[in-house]
Amino acid sequence: MTRLLFFVILFTYSNTFAQNQLQPAGASQSQDLVEILKSDQLELITENGVDLRKVTNGVFRHKGALLYSNLAIQNVTSNLIEAFGNVKIMQGDTLTVTGDTLYYYGNTRLAIVSGKKTVLKDKKRTLTTRKIEYDMANGIANYRVPGRTVDEENVLTSKEGFYNTRSKEFTYYKNVKLVNKKYTLTTDTLLYNSITKWSDFQGKTKIVNKDGIVLGTKGRYNTESAQSSFHTRTTVDNETYTLTADSLAVDGKSNNGKGKGNVVILAKKDKTILNGDEGYYWKAEGYSKIFGHAYVRNVVSNDTLYIRADTLYSFENKLDSTRKLVGNKNVFIYKSDFQGQCDSVSYNTADSIIRFFRKPVLWSDQHYQMEADSITAFLVNNAMNRMLLKGKAFVITEDTLVKQFNQVKGRVINAYFGEKSKLKQVLVDGNGESVYYAIDDQNKMVGLNRVECGKMNLLFADNRVNRISFIGKPDGRLIPPKQIKPVERQLDGFNWQITNKPTKAKTTWQEL
Repeated sequence: MTRLLFFVILFTYSNTFAQNQLQPAGASQSQDLVEILKSDQLELITENGVDLRKVTNGVFRHKGALLYSNLAIQNVTSNLIEAFGNVKIMQGDTLTVTGDTLYYYGNTRLAIVSGKKTVLKDKKRTLTTRKIEYDMANGIANYRVPGRTVDEENVLTSKEGFYNTRSKEFTYYKNVKLVNKKYTLTTDTLLYNSITKWSDFQGKTKIVNKDGIVLGTKGRYNTESAQSSFHTRTTVDNETYTLTADSLAVDGKSNNGKGKGNVVILAKKDKTILNGDEGYYWKAEGYSKIFGHAYVRNVVSNDTLYIRADTLYSFENKLDSTRKLVGNKNVFIYKSDFQGQCDSVSYNTADSIIRFFRKPVLWSDQHYQMEADSITAFLVNNAMNRMLLKGKAFVITEDTLVKQFNQVKGRVINAYFGEKSKLKQVLVDGNGESVYYAIDDQNKMVGLNRVECGKMNLLFADNRVNRISFIGKPDGRLIPPKQIKPVERQLDGFNWQITNKPTKAKTTWQEL
């Protein structure tokens, strides 16, 4: 082994000296060797035909980048530099990489920097890890050990990551966590563009801010505008509601949300749940809209009220934490003690009043049917207490003893219910007409009563008229059983529609 030792302390090398005087015989500039610009001490070594340079406190230059270290070994043959101690790479005036150890492959311009604290820093962010591989030719840095990236707005940590220094795009893998003063995002894989501020993520993802939590598996989030969109089943959860859908778009500033595909909106305070194919939520207004197989569930006292409609609206009164529900077009309603259908409906949870409009028809168990131009149902303790029928009001009760129908009609009818929502009283005000079967003490039919009177009061027991009184002069007659004609058994407008009575399955779109 031949060793040539220089004990000359060199403070400055010219490019000509570095490229011509220190290159081995026959070398040319086309080899593009890394230049030595400066060193405190230089030792030229030849081992097994390989030319090496040992540089102390040196500065190298290559393709516009500067390399610093306390000690460096340069392999002239392979154009490789191994550097140790206070390693630093400077690329222009925008980017530096520092660490304890450097392997720099001059032919490919790949730099591998490692140490207890390895740092890549540009004008706006700092990446800290233990080992960085930096492809200087393409401007791509990566780390495969836990790293931490900090800029003026965010702190991002992950087990692996890539940073494109030119496009300013980051790709992070495994245990990714992005912390911002407004939110925290955790995920498995994250692509973050620091220019557009968009973060695209895949895998189990959680976004937490002061207003709530977002849970999803695939989507994107803008760290500046707080806009987000999710492409798989996702949930937005805050103190007032939960919104879940197959895809979601959320405005993080207003917390307004739009969902598509099996949408479920849960209002937590009053246990109201809206379901549908597409839904919207406006948080500040406390307003929701849902349509496409839309139905709502309101759980009160271990009983559930279901309302189905083409479109459903929910309005929250923030002063008293109550809610108004509105259904529009093709409305079906189901509750354990009554069912109905109409064209539109409104339900106020504050006073437990349900209003039905446009030809509503309601049933209370299998034996009562009520219809009118509009019906208002009053619930007490979540049970039917009274129904107010206005305009062409018609009440039908099936008399199970005679297998016929008692009927009452008038301009306005108030129907009152007792235990288990059994009809107990009907008050008719205006244009009253009735058809009912008279029964004796032996439960035998006496005949058919047909009465017309402006006002009347009917008391029911066991699905039959028990007592009846009239205000004003009634016009009526009792028809003996054998003289009853089929046409006399029904009032004009009679239409028994029990087969149309909604079921729970039909109200929740399970039965079409």
